[in-house]
Amino acid sequence: MMTKFFPEGWLSDTPQNKKGMHTPVSISEAAGRADILEATAYMCDSDHNLLVNLGCMKGIIPRDEGAIGISDGSVRDIALISRVGKPVCFTVKSVQTDENGKMYARLSRREAQQICRDEFISKLTPGQVISARVTHLESFGAFCDIGCGNIALLPIDSISVSRFSHPRDRFSVGMDIRVVVKQIMPDGKILLTHKELLGTWQQNADLLSAGQTVSGIVRSVESYGVFVEITPNLAGLAESKSGVYIGQQASVYIKSIIPEKMKVKLIIIDSFDGDYSSDVKYFYEGERMDEWVYSPIGAGKQIYTQFNSD
Repeated sequence: MMTKFFPEGWLSDTPQNKKGMHTPVSISEAAGRADILEATAYMCDSDHNLLVNLGCMKGIIPRDEGAIGISDGSVRDIALISRVGKPVCFTVKSVQTDENGKMYARLSRREAQQICRDEFISKLTPGQVISARVTHLESFGAFCDIGCGNIALLPIDSISVSRFSHPRDRFSVGMDIRVVVKQIMPDGKILLTHKELLGTWQQNADLLSAGQTVSGIVRSVESYGVFVEITPNLAGLAESKSGVYIGQQASVYIKSIIPEKMKVKLIIIDSFDGDYSSDVKYFYEGERMDEWVYSPIGAGKQIYTQFNSD
């Protein structure tokens, strides 16, 4: 789905955005059309107004216009302070002249967010695939900008089938990802999921063959063996080996691949500290999905997601 609404940071270098802020006249014209533009906030003053560099003039986003929820206290001022040095989206409310005769623009990030909610986010349905940018990581999940600074939560257990201890093991702040709308909450908040885009068990297993030695990362050490993530959506079980711990990179020999049990049996050849990261490969490139079945045909255990748009 093509849309004019993007996570903050996506618009800054586009020709349309540069044209909208090229001259005082173009900024005034953008105000008349209620265009959403984007520029970098270079300061948050003592009154928590955001100052924005528009190139040809200064822009001011008054505190109450800094984000939805600021005026009623449901969003804290840290949401404004944390935007300094980063792109912010906004609409132009007016072009004025200060006491020194210099032109400046009054801007509203809140209005841009509300337009995005009304014209894009409110129309999302479960199963829809959208773009997002990771803004913050917590132990329970990743917060993602899904348009104009509107934030949705991607819970940790929805990031991939392969389990890990913290979202930072998979993502970094500022990372652009694809996500699926998982659920629309009664209060309008959006829950996201990601694992469905990373392929089924069989699609991941088809990248491997018994007898290969490949790289992985240790995700869990149990009394009966060691789980090693080979792809973002597939982990195998290796025989126990002393000195192995979570987070290590490992070279593993693929002993066997057993689809009916969804198992990949491994032997750890070596484990060591390293800057390992699984390359994210999106197997699904469509715009929406109704269901996703991870388990291969004939497997005893069924792992699947049913997206309900009712």
